Amino acid sequence: MPAGATVAAVAPPRPLPVRAARRRRAPTRCLASAETGAPWPRGAASLEARKRGVREYVEAAREMAWRRGGGPPRWFSPLECAGGGRVPGAPTLLYLPGIDGVGLGLIRHHESLAKMFELWCLHIPVEDRTPFEGLVEYVERTVKSESSWAPDRPVYLVGESVGACIALAVAARNPDIDLVLILVNPGTSFHKSQLQTFSAFLDLVPEPFHLTTPQLLNFLTGNFLKMPSNVVGRGLSLEEAGQTLSEITSSLLPTLMFLVDILTKESIVWKLKMLRTASSFVNSRLHAVKAQTLVLASGNDELLPSSEEAERLRGTLEKCRTRLFRDNGHKILLEAEFDLATTIKGAGYYRRSRKTDFVSDYLPPTPDELQQVINRYRILNFVTDPVMLSTLPDGKIVRGLAGLPREGPAVLVGYHMLLGFELGPMVTGVLSSTGIHIRGLAHPFMFDKNTERLMPDPAHFDLHRIMGIVPVTGTNFYKLLAEKQFVLLYPGGAREALHRKGEEYKLFWPEQPEFVRMASRFGATIIPFGVVGEDDICDLLLDYNDLLKLPFYDILDKALNQDGLKLRTDSTGELKDQGMHPIAVAPKVPGRFYFIFGKPIETRGREELRGKEKARDLYLHVKSEVETCISYLKEKREEDPYRSILPRLLYQAVHGPNAEVPTFEP
Repeated sequence: MPAGATVAAVAPPRPLPVRAARRRRAPTRCLASAETGAPWPRGAASLEARKRGVREYVEAAREMAWRRGGGPPRWFSPLECAGGGRVPGAPTLLYLPGIDGVGLGLIRHHESLAKMFELWCLHIPVEDRTPFEGLVEYVERTVKSESSWAPDRPVYLVGESVGACIALAVAARNPDIDLVLILVNPGTSFHKSQLQTFSAFLDLVPEPFHLTTPQLLNFLTGNFLKMPSNVVGRGLSLEEAGQTLSEITSSLLPTLMFLVDILTKESIVWKLKMLRTASSFVNSRLHAVKAQTLVLASGNDELLPSSEEAERLRGTLEKCRTRLFRDNGHKILLEAEFDLATTIKGAGYYRRSRKTDFVSDYLPPTPDELQQVINRYRILNFVTDPVMLSTLPDGKIVRGLAGLPREGPAVLVGYHMLLGFELGPMVTGVLSSTGIHIRGLAHPFMFDKNTERLMPDPAHFDLHRIMGIVPVTGTNFYKLLAEKQFVLLYPGGAREALHRKGEEYKLFWPEQPEFVRMASRFGATIIPFGVVGEDDICDLLLDYNDLLKLPFYDILDKALNQDGLKLRTDSTGELKDQGMHPIAVAPKVPGRFYFIFGKPIETRGREELRGKEKARDLYLHVKSEVETCISYLKEKREEDPYRSILPRLLYQAVHGPNAEVPTFEP
């Protein structure tokens, strides 16, 4: 048994004095240990995060593993976390590694997470034999210390495989502490996995040949060994394929050498036994877990049945959501297509206080996140080629967005297309042209946990949250205006977006002037806008009236709306409650989208708008302006020779794919 193992097994390592360690920590160009204040050796931590992967992980982990001093588990803060740029009041995130124990599993995510969290990673030395219960107690004491130091902030635990078991165990033992669990391919499914079988015959495999088993290599490097097979079928030439395979081989050999050093047969046997114990321990205590939980499951995990386990945990845990990544492997955190910070934000799991505040907790999208949003709407933008018009202060209509104000607060009020088709093209178009980031007030349906179970993809609304939508409440509207944001508001709400047959371009606004008085309170500019074009890309086959005639539809209707927040309960008729329902559409030869932003209406200094009568007058004026905008576009699009997609394609074939296609004269 390695030196120090007996001590570690008998006496659990002392908890990390996190705050004291941070005070005495000096800036250093290396990885800093929070347990001792001593630096870790230089690794790959200074490389650009997006270029990191298995190779960089191995290079950094090898140097950490070669510190043969042994000793108990300890915390360290990555190099990238030493700089500035962290948001005020950032919560603490503790990373709990998988079976390797190195603690560098987040190497691709250090820089992005360091802006959102105070990030600390757990390192379990190769020769350490602290049992599962000891690791749980160690993390638990750190969690209690962090919670005591900042009781108004949550503590995040990001656990991978066995680390996820540690996180769940800590949460089960501390239901009164505000924890957010991010579980990555959790090891709670060990008894149903290949690792269960692998651990049974591991003693029969001589050392170091245990490292050549596919199970172990996949566990440590994810789809790394699949790379050669992925080369086949790419359409590469023989020379290109040979060069690619050579690069893969040169990366694989150092990995195997590293595994020989860090994971001896004795170490693997110990860790698999610990994983078996951890799985049994946690599964018997899942009922006690009250923490907010997000399970990240890889659909291509060949070691653990992570997809099925995510569904089981979602049904078992009280506050659990899931995200499935169908094409990723077990070591998803090291794969280039995955971004942990984006996933946390998209799921609505980032907060800096006891309750999520969708306004104050919001972090603007990164360039990569913006590109994801643009990519999502790339096809829609291509087939509809949106035309954007705006109105100058003198009333002149121009192509482009010169008529939009450049400073907030402002309220964009308009018509909601069928299924909200206009949202992506409008938000991305305005942002790319003017730099204005529009924040939308959205139906609570888009934030409801139960909604995700009814969606084909539970992450369907994640990019909307990344772009800053908030639930439509008076409080959120107030906060956005107070921050001088550009706020997108649809008085017609779900009733417009899910309109019936023959109701195209019809406004369904309530009687109350619900936004005018709030806008005038902050002197916000009101910008009416109109949009037409959804009738050029699809036909409505089944509307709500048709669905009501179907047998058993009432069951689905109840599932969609029974637990949701009711909107406009003070309204009457069909505007009351704003329930959600599906519709059926049929595509058609794509036409074109047209947007027009009307003349901005200033409310600054207009004290008379605080009164109900004047506010109602302006409300009706804004509604009239939106209807005028729609009528203008419906009439003028008839003059557009490029309204259909075929003339547009011909124009771009002649003038280039990036050429701006002409339209009617404003």
